[in-house]
Amino acid sequence: MSARRPEAVDPRGRYVPEVGGVLVPGASGNLGARHVHSLTPLRASLMQEPVLVLNATYEPINVTAVRRAMVLLLKGVAQAEEVHNAEVHSSAHAHKVPSVIRLLAYRHIPQQSRALSRKNILLRDRNTCQFCGKIFPSSELTLDHVMPRSRGGRSSWENLVACCYRCNNDKGDRTPEEAGLKLARKPRPFTLHTSRQLMRLIGHRDERWRKYLFY
Repeated sequence: MSARRPEAVDPRGRYVPEVGGVLVPGASGNLGARHVHSLTPLRASLMQEPVLVLNATYEPINVTAVRRAMVLLLKGVAQAEEVHNAEVHSSAHAHKVPSVIRLLAYRHIPQQSRALSRKNILLRDRNTCQFCGKIFPSSELTLDHVMPRSRGGRSSWENLVACCYRCNNDKGDRTPEEAGLKLARKPRPFTLHTSRQLMRLIGHRDERWRKYLFY
């Protein structure tokens, strides 16, 4: 697979809010982006910090980024349950940066695996290169086809893994065995169990999450 550096956002800098792979009605990417971009800019790393998303019943259903969480809050479809000390400012208001948000209306979340996407592959693999075992920012990772596409490899949960650019270039158009590389773990679909495990893992770093992660 070619090592092309991915864009962090689309060409217009828009983000489409989603919860557990389900688009939240009334939270369009265009309007949400205008609200967020009207705020005093924060450092990029803070806007990408994880935020725990709860259903209206307080059940944890997803992890999203601060930027997307702010869109949901500004659209009035969610409220902050836990916040950081940091604030963002618009022309008229100051907003605390959320750590945990809760949807105001109950959303049915399908129990099947998440949609296959770059974001979900990196989340499943915990931003860890599956060949060298090192953790990288999302912008420094690509996706690798374990069985190369030129050899009939499909773009599927079982054949895509997170990979750093160096390992991607070393592997080239070969299988891991042919390139002398070893997979850290066998790639599997992203299930609800995987999602909950990741929530608990991230929750150890943020004590505000812990009381919600009893499911």
